Amino acid sequence: MKQTLRVTTLLLFAFAAIFTLSSTAQAQKIDFAFGISTIDAPGASAADSNHSPVSLTGGTYPGFSADVIFFHDLGIGGEIYWKGSRRDYAGDPTFPMRPIFFDFNAVYSPKLASHTYLELVGGIGAQDTRIYCQGCSTSIYTNYVSDKHFMADFGVGLKFYPKGGWFIRPEGRLYLVNNNQLFSSPRITRYGVSIGYTF
Repeated sequence: MKQTLRVTTLLLFAFAAIFTLSSTAQAQKIDFAFGISTIDAPGASAADSNHSPVSLTGGTYPGFSADVIFFHDLGIGGEIYWKGSRRDYAGDPTFPMRPIFFDFNAVYSPKLASHTYLELVGGIGAQDTRIYCQGCSTSIYTNYVSDKHFMADFGVGLKFYPKGGWFIRPEGRLYLVNNNQLFSSPRITRYGVSIGYTF
């Protein structure tokens, strides 16, 4: 988990630096934010024959996001959100798991009013569900198996600037996860709020 977070954070910073220093795409603004969210997904009863009757609903998901707006109101961004604590898979305490969502997006962020910006995003990424094995880690191997699936994501947010470059952003994301057979549905919705800064 720590290694994934470090790699993603470094990639986001490198991504922002490349576009900031590029002579062909001078950045107008760069945003960095930390957020807290929760997940809503169809219940176990909604599962069909291709999906397990396990819902992803609930839990606290902290995460980081960054974007670069470099052409009028258009730009690119990325984010990573993970479940703050492990949860038993299908109620089985021998299989604790933690879902992680990461994505890269196109961003459209026009100004709506003084100190208020709309944010529309759409892109691709992956859901990585880590299922932990009790007592099976060694100095060579990790103590989890990783079930990764490609996903598309779409979202909306409203950035309010109460003071200077600081903003508060209520936001929502729709994740459409390909082949999400461990859970009741390929459709997952994340709701939350982020606090960030615009450079």
